[in-house]
Amino acid sequence: MAAISHCHYCFDTLAAHLEHRKAFTLPQIEALYQQQQQHLQNGASNGHGHSHVIAAPPPPRPLFVTWNKISRSGVRNLRGCIGTFDAQPLETGLRSYALTAPITMKEFPMLECGVTLLTDFEPAADAMDWVLGDHGLRIAFVYHGKRMGATYLPDVPVEQGWTKEETIVSLMRKAGWTGARETWRKVGLDVVRYKGTKATVGWEEYQGLVDEFAGDDEEVEDDEDEEDD
Repeated sequence: MAAISHCHYCFDTLAAHLEHRKAFTLPQIEALYQQQQQHLQNGASNGHGHSHVIAAPPPPRPLFVTWNKISRSGVRNLRGCIGTFDAQPLETGLRSYALTAPITMKEFPMLECGVTLLTDFEPAADAMDWVLGDHGLRIAFVYHGKRMGATYLPDVPVEQGWTKEETIVSLMRKAGWTGARETWRKVGLDVVRYKGTKATVGWEEYQGLVDEFAGDDEEVEDDEDEEDD
């Protein structure tokens, strides 16, 4: 299941890349986020504490990382969305796709990061055999002798306010289809539907996490390194 800490990890990966520093690992980010949540639950008077739970690595999953740029008026503009349908180790996959969009440091205060983990892939009986808001779609078809394909994550049609038919036509356009809109049903579509869980974090949330808790965590890590030496 997608988690807030996955988004924080993508932010830190990108920030570290642009700042030419070492990024936190995913387990470290998860520990920082856990500390933050415990701090919020217990109150500042109880201190931060350190509760580093070592969990088994999650299984590899298909995943997508989405970057949105939020305008002053609150409008979301897509900055980049890329991922894979091949199952990836979570830390490796998030790190790779967090760095794909050509984002600059000056954009950071306006950024929002979304992580979607995909599940339950199955062939759809036809182009309408899916549920708005529940399913993402992956289509493939042949047009003018060329194999084409595209995908929309589950949240895209809902965010755009599309009907199912509008979603299919838009997806075909995205893939490269240039036929008349009313003829889309004549195209032989292979449709795979899937589900996904998504988490989203804004830049200020990430900044709050690392500003308040990263220093303590680095001290712990430094102490551990000295003991190992």
